[in-house]
Order: sequence, then C-alpha cells, then structure tokens
Amino acid sequence: MARVAVVTGGTAGIGLATAHRFAARGWSVAVIARDPGRLAAAERALAAYGRPVLAIGADVADPDAVDAAARRVETELGPIRAWVNNAMSTVVSPADEITPDEYRRVTETTYLSQVYGTLAALRFMKRRNRGAIIQVSSGLAIRAAPLQAPYCAAKFAVSGFTDALRCELIHGKVDVSLSVVYLPAVNTPQFNWARNHTGHRQYAPDPIFDPRLCAEAILYAVEHPRREVWVGRSSMMMAAAQALAPAFADRKAASMWSAQLSDETISDMEGNLYEAVPGAVGIDGRFSGRTKGSRTEFCTSRTRDLVVGGLAGLALIGLAGTVHAARSARRLPDRS
Repeated sequence: MARVAVVTGGTAGIGLATAHRFAARGWSVAVIARDPGRLAAAERALAAYGRPVLAIGADVADPDAVDAAARRVETELGPIRAWVNNAMSTVVSPADEITPDEYRRVTETTYLSQVYGTLAALRFMKRRNRGAIIQVSSGLAIRAAPLQAPYCAAKFAVSGFTDALRCELIHGKVDVSLSVVYLPAVNTPQFNWARNHTGHRQYAPDPIFDPRLCAEAILYAVEHPRREVWVGRSSMMMAAAQALAPAFADRKAASMWSAQLSDETISDMEGNLYEAVPGAVGIDGRFSGRTKGSRTEFCTSRTRDLVVGGLAGLALIGLAGTVHAARSARRLPDRS
C-alpha cells in the first residue's frame, strides 16, 4: 500500500523541501497551500518522482477547509500515514505596535492551523491506530525573542497542545506518534514576505541552515518517531540556555533585536499574513551564501535522554565513590 504524506505550507521553503524529500523516498504527497500558481508548480515538480501527487488550495486557518482537504487526500491518494503541520506566519514588530487583529491572525495561522491539521489527521489515524503527526516548530518556542511576540506565543502554544494530546494518546493506547521539530534560522523565502512594521528589512541571524536539513529531520521523525527533534546547534543552545539560565538567556535574546534587522530601510510590508504573496519562490531564500551545508545536524530527545542518563550515572558513581572514601576514612585507626 502506498505511503501518503500531507504537508501544509508545502509550496515554498521548508514545506516544499519536505514534500520533495517524501516524494524522493517513494511517498505519495499532498501539499496544502494558498497560492494557485505555486500549487501547480509544486504539483508538476513532485510528479517527476513518479508517485501520485495532490495539490490542494486551502487556508489552514479554516478548520472546515482543513477537514475537507484531509477527506480529499484519503479519497484520492489513500490512508494518510504522515501529516506535517508546517504552515505559519509572523509579524516583525515591537509587541506594542502589533494590532489585536494581527495577533489573532498569527495565532490562527501558526497555532490553530496545527491544531486543525492534527485533529483532521487524527480522525483517520486513530481509527487505524497508525500514523505520525509532525509539528514544525522553532527554537523561538523554547527561547522567545524580541520583535516576534505573536509568533513566539503561537509556537509555545503548539508545544502545550501537543504535550496534552500526547498524554491522551498514551492513556488511550493509541499508536499515533506526535513529534515537535524545533528549527533554527533557516534560509527560506519567509524572510522576504513576512509582515514587517520596523522600517528595516528582516535579516536572518547566523547561523542559518539549509531547508533540506529541516526536511531530513522531519522525515526522520516520521520514520523513527521521536518526541522532539532539535535542528541546528543554535536550537540546542537555546534550549540549554533557557533550561539552565533563563535570566541570562533573556539578556542574550535582547541582542536579537538588531540581529534580525538589516540596515536596508523599507516601508511597511503587508506580507503574507492575510493573503498569499504571488509568484515563484522555491525552497531557498536570499541567504544562500551564508547557509550551513550540513544535512545531518539535528539531535533527538532520545539522544538527550541518553546524555542526561549518562551524566546522572556518572554523578551517582562519583557520589558513591565519595561516600565510600568518607566511610573508609572513618574506619582508619587513630595513630596520634
């Protein structure tokens, strides 16, 4: 039986790279996005791998549209084995200069879209007791940064929703995996079309990584289910800093204000918050000259658990040695 994967936001950047990776591995792929031109282009490119492809136009902030897309995939491609929640949007601006409606829209597209996609997939996966759901998240879901308050809040919410649902699946003995993939700065077209009120063009701070590395991590989480995956050294460092020294991490993150903005001045950008920005964009953004070439730089929660377990074991051995030495010292005869 064909393996079927669904990728939201699958016509550009990480989503398109992920769709290509699935198709190259022999999966049938459905991509969900808004722009008709990019949907058609993605469908043609993915069909070259020789597997069935389905391009669906839908706004992932609309739960009815997401449900309808899932039903169409099941009907036309077959049972959904993997669902990748990748679509997102952001507003680059100080928090108090973002309107309530912009907060709402980022929440809908970045958080609620993942809720709707997860529930749509789960309705089919749960009855078959099989499947993998991937939440594409960010290091900013662990360590928030300035100028992206709605996006950071939405990504934090994704983690909370996923953890709660995972507990329910464990309770119900449902064999559907839920994985959160935390991403670093990635060279995607998103930096060219995010809504921006700062007056400066958005910039990707170093280190910046290849979208194809993210696609590799996503596919790995599908084929080798892991609770969490951290892509790129910066995501791992953000997680460690937030866990060990959050006040220090606050001060370090404050420096990301200037690191996210270039010297190039621009007028307010409407971006893709409400409507797709038309035109061909592809996988890569404008930072290819600075992109890290590694395709294997990611770490899973299993690796973390092994490291933590090893360190705990070493600590116990050290403690046992100290106790033994202290007891031995007390047993020595007094030669004074």
